[in-house]
This record gives sequence, structure tokens and C-alpha cells, in this order.
Amino acid sequence: MGRQVAEALDALRNLGTPDEMRVLAQQDCSPRPLPPINAHVHLPPNFSAFESVEQAVNLAADQGLAALGVSNYYDYDVYGDFVHCARHKGIFPLFGTEIICMDDALRDAGIKINDPGNPGKFYFCGKGITRFDEMTPAATRLLGIIRRNDSTRMAQMVERMERLFTERGLKTEIDENAVVEMIVRRHGSARNTVYLQERHVCQAFQEALFEHVQPEERIERLNRILDAKTKAHHPADFVAMQNDIRSHLMKAGKPAFVEETFVSFEDAYRLVRELGGIPCYPTIADGASPFCQFEQSPDKLIAEIQGRNIHAAEWIPIRNKIDVLCEYANRMREAGLVITAGTEHNTLDLIPLDPFCQDGDVPGDMRALFWEGACVVAGHQFLTLHGECGFVDGEGNPNPDYASADARIQALARIGAAVIRRYHEAYGGN
Repeated sequence: MGRQVAEALDALRNLGTPDEMRVLAQQDCSPRPLPPINAHVHLPPNFSAFESVEQAVNLAADQGLAALGVSNYYDYDVYGDFVHCARHKGIFPLFGTEIICMDDALRDAGIKINDPGNPGKFYFCGKGITRFDEMTPAATRLLGIIRRNDSTRMAQMVERMERLFTERGLKTEIDENAVVEMIVRRHGSARNTVYLQERHVCQAFQEALFEHVQPEERIERLNRILDAKTKAHHPADFVAMQNDIRSHLMKAGKPAFVEETFVSFEDAYRLVRELGGIPCYPTIADGASPFCQFEQSPDKLIAEIQGRNIHAAEWIPIRNKIDVLCEYANRMREAGLVITAGTEHNTLDLIPLDPFCQDGDVPGDMRALFWEGACVVAGHQFLTLHGECGFVDGEGNPNPDYASADARIQALARIGAAVIRRYHEAYGGN
């Protein structure tokens, strides 16, 4: 990776020594009132609501965030630019990753985990990763497998989409390279950092529709291509049209669908460990209807994820109602899980960065949990950058220096709050 990534990690490492932070952690370093944080967004070249890293960081600063976490798929070169922008705005950077994997046994049993449409499909996160500059051989190998699988599939889907559009009356001449070029033009990303997602392909074909078809004819033409009625109510509603292209043409059972090839859960877990992160379970809960079997009750879910040596859980509250979020997240924290939250921003809808629920603002006690979780991630990042054990060790096991899960969470949160305070003193911000 580039020198900017190494410099970004050095900037955090050079905030002080672990012993200095432990001394500072004896003070109350958390600001009052607690500022908003967001531990999970996607930045370009991932499919993103943001045109650029700078836009994301500027919005975070304008909206008063103290920390912003990035959870990109499969390439981390952009993290150097992210930290560079974050320093200028006093936004503390949290590093993460997201991986899609498969549990074959649960798939075969028809059990849905945290994808409401696909049994066995498992979204999995790593929080506080720090070894994405000079990756271990195992991390390089696993990322290589994931990238090859994804690239092969997306090339086939683009080919099927082009053939389908042509057969249904709109020749676009789009190929895989054209979609990559669209991303490079839009975001200024380096080509070698671009890994296509389904939403990128939908955007490319939606833009082709807009380029070749007059506004007054778009909805009718799109309906013919979809062999269904679009939910778009006006010819400029590109977000609805992209969603419809994906739903009617690219999802499982649809004409442009190509079967996904996933790494196993064990490989995804190994990749998070190799990147130095905290294995973390992204919870969907009532974001699925009905609830996924894996998540049918808080106690069942807690047992499932702790049985996999996972000690952190993440929420995207916009999917959830307040009462469900509170019930599940409080039980998780009582069981010794760290709780984080974010917004994804993996569609073109530019929603606020401060997480909120389907039916209103996140309650104050949940905000306190989210702040605590972000501080744990910050503390883990800092300690691992100094070669020490963070919230978990290199095998994903809880740091053994603490007598209980609660003591471990509180101690890492205090260290993380001290790190964030020192960062804000150095670079401004909240």
C-alpha cells in the first residue's frame, strides 16, 4: 500500500505510549454531552452515498461526530486518504472491514443468519483493524481468494446484464471495464483499488438508460427491460430505478443472477484476526421480516455468536425499531458484548451520519453504549499498533488481563476515550 497509509497509522501510534494512555484513562476523558459517533460507513470506491472521502469527513465534522469508522470491502488503500482528511477535521478514525461468508451447515439446514434472503449467508465485520498496510501472508492469500471470486462473478453478471438489456431493446455496450471506469471517473479512485459490487453494475446500467432514453420514455422502457413495473414515480428517480434493476434482474432466481462463491466463516474469522481486528457480528433483528432464525431472540443470538468466539456486535439502527434495538443491545451488553453502531451509507441516499432508528432518535442509553463501543475499538487500535493485546488477542480470544467481560470493556473504553481525547487535543475537533 502507499506511504500515506503507513503515515496514517504512524499518526495514531505517535499520540503517545500505552502507559501514558493508561494514566490519562484514570481521568474521565469522555466529553459531556456524549457526541455522536458512527462506526460503520462505506467509502468510495465501495458503493457509497459519498462522492469522495473528503465529502464524508466534511459531513461528519459538520454534523458534530467525534469518530467515524470505515468498513470497506476488500481493499484498504483509501484508508490513508481517510486519515489524512480526518486529521484536518479532528475526526477520530476507526478502521474496519466487512466480509461476506457462508456457513454451509446452516445453509443446508435452511437457517438464515443476518441476510433475510439467503440461508447460511453470513455478513461479518472486523473492528479496529491495524494490519492492513503490510498484511500477513495469510491475509494476503484470503483477500486474494475473495477478490478473485468476486471479480469473476461480477464480470459474468455484467455480461448477462448487457445481453439482457440488448435483447429487451436497449444496447448499452457495457462491459466490466466500463463499470470500473465509471467508478474511477466518479470518485477519482485508482483502478487497482476498485472491486465491483452489484450496486455499481446497477448504477452503470441506470446511467446508460438515462443517456440513451429521453425522460418521457424512461419508465416505459425500463418496465419492458425489467418485465415488471418500476417503483420510480418520475423519470429522474435514479435511486429507485437502480434498486429495481437489482431486484428484478440480479437477485437470486432472476435472469442476470450468478451464484456467489463465498469463503467459509472460519476463513472470514481468520482474515479479521490476521488484520488485527475484533471479530464482530452485524445484527439485523427486525430489519428482517420475519426475524432470521439465527436471531430469533436475544438469548439465542448471544449464545450463537459467543459460541463462535465473537465478543462484539454492531447495529445499523435505521433498520430497527427503538424497542427492538434496546431489548437486544441491552441484553448483549449485559452478556459482555461490546456494542457499536453505524449507518452503512452503502446506497446513494445521503442520510444523516448520526445513527437513528426507523421510528425515531436513538435513546440516550443506547448512545452511551455506542460511545463505549467506539472507545473500545479506539483503545484496541491503539494498543495493537503498539504491539500489545487489545480487546482481544491475535486468536480472537478476550484479553486475559481482566477478571470479567465488564471489567475488560470498561478498561478498554477508558483507554480509548483517552486516545480520542489526545487525538482531539492534537488535531482539534470535538
